[in-house]
Amino acid sequence: MVDIRPAAQRDAEGALPGALIIERNVLEWRFDPSSDASLPIADHDMQVIVVCQEGYASSLATASLQDVGIHQATDVIGGYAAWRELL
Repeated sequence: MVDIRPAAQRDAEGALPGALIIERNVLEWRFDPSSDASLPIADHDMQVIVVCQEGYASSLATASLQDVGIHQATDVIGGYAAWRELL
């Protein structure tokens, strides 16, 4: 689970327990195994679930991750707001 919300939004709305925090503007660099800035865990076969505040930015981010070869990337419909409603 990857939370792509900016710090101010996470501070205002709340944290997603256990999520890896990678802001949207560096997401592809961190997950593309061919990038010099990739995370050690970056792998084309990894599963990535992207979360933003309402599910819009995460849909675009997921498509972008799939474009760089992370084919098991997906997102949470409705984002953090929808997840929080379930609590």
